[in-house]
Amino acid sequence: MTHTVFKPVVALVGRANVGKSTLFNRLTRSRQALVANFPGLTRDRHYGEGRVGSRPYLVVDTGGFEPVAKEGMLLEMARQTQQAIAEADVIVFLVDGREGLNRLDFDIADLLRRGGQPVVLAVNKAEGRNPGSVDVDFYELGLGEPHLISAAHGDGVVDMVELALSHLPEPEPEPLDEPEFDPEDDSASEARTHRIKLAIVGRPNVGKSTFINSLVGEERVIAYDQPGTTRDAIEIEFERDGVPYTLIDTAGLRRRGKVFETIEKFSVIKTLQAIEACNVVLLMLDADSDISDQDASIAGFVVETGRALVVAINKWDAIDSYRREWVQRDFERKLHFLNFAKLHTISALKGQGIAPTLRSVRQAHAAAFSRLSTPKLTRVLHAAVEQQQPPRKGIFRPKLRYAHQGGQNPPLIIIHGNQLEAVSDSYRRYLESRFREAFDLIGTPLRIEMKTSRNPYAQEKK
Repeated sequence: MTHTVFKPVVALVGRANVGKSTLFNRLTRSRQALVANFPGLTRDRHYGEGRVGSRPYLVVDTGGFEPVAKEGMLLEMARQTQQAIAEADVIVFLVDGREGLNRLDFDIADLLRRGGQPVVLAVNKAEGRNPGSVDVDFYELGLGEPHLISAAHGDGVVDMVELALSHLPEPEPEPLDEPEFDPEDDSASEARTHRIKLAIVGRPNVGKSTFINSLVGEERVIAYDQPGTTRDAIEIEFERDGVPYTLIDTAGLRRRGKVFETIEKFSVIKTLQAIEACNVVLLMLDADSDISDQDASIAGFVVETGRALVVAINKWDAIDSYRREWVQRDFERKLHFLNFAKLHTISALKGQGIAPTLRSVRQAHAAAFSRLSTPKLTRVLHAAVEQQQPPRKGIFRPKLRYAHQGGQNPPLIIIHGNQLEAVSDSYRRYLESRFREAFDLIGTPLRIEMKTSRNPYAQEKK
């Protein structure tokens, strides 16, 4: 039997550009949230873990909040913030100590007072300033004593968080019954499945956020009919059929020539980092658009980093049979180097094809972390050579003697022998196909490394 500790949820709320993401990064001791001197940079809810002393808590970063927004992106952002408020146990209302009070501050304060949760009023950007000249105006919000902090420098942050958590009772550890682990029991081993970190990538407006919302069954991230809606890489924990996932919704990657805004450059960096940090990538394509050079570039980066891959063509329900045939031919022509990955046709909006796609994600993850035994690898190698020997180079023919696994994610197979520098690329591809077939390595790149044995009698003539 083990114990789990309930973690209170602290939501950071305020209008745009008051420093919520800077405070989030300080509380989580990370750089998860994008930070720049632009209003409206954060749009979706962003979760992280913080700790004060021995007490852990969850912190939620939110976008610039305009409670009176009626339409467009501001309305979608307001809905995300309202959801964070509903989930929170305590709210930190952040205001700007340099700019002073704003009409939106009064609108947000009115809404928070009606919500019923404890609220801590934090006046940010107050470093080096006289407390009496900064906090006096903020009493007008009617939320009690303002607390001066500097998210950038850390001044007053720990005291402010301790105050926020003091509004909540100390949690008691809750017992969590778990079956005893038997190393001989395969089912117990299967139950302890590793968390799959899945990054959803693609061009802007292909339906990445809609796909995530269909999976989790709520409007977890903003899905809006406007390219570039998602700017940050948003991580969402999720479980399906007993398998835990961390879903990463990424910003759409544009052609380099179109990445002109500083915000978009940040977004591209976060997306590339998400690809490198994940276990499996879901590459989403748009059935209503031809496969572009940018799609091929994203796919190439995924293969280069060695990440397991599943491809999904979205909006399949919106095209006719002629277009479907064209899209499939276009994929085979332009993305032929992804022949190791499973291809699915889906409708994220209607939830069609989601379950088979997730099964392929699990299969690709398992393949990426496969353990390949040396005896079986060597038997497969010998059978492949017996069926088709490597071509000669001059008077010598390469001798492939044995193989073993050199790494995972992606699987690395190291082949030992003589004259292996003469093995051609086409023969490497032949060996790769034989290893894939023997070990069912679907959905993951496969690396093959050749190591020529040193001849102990070869000496340089003096």
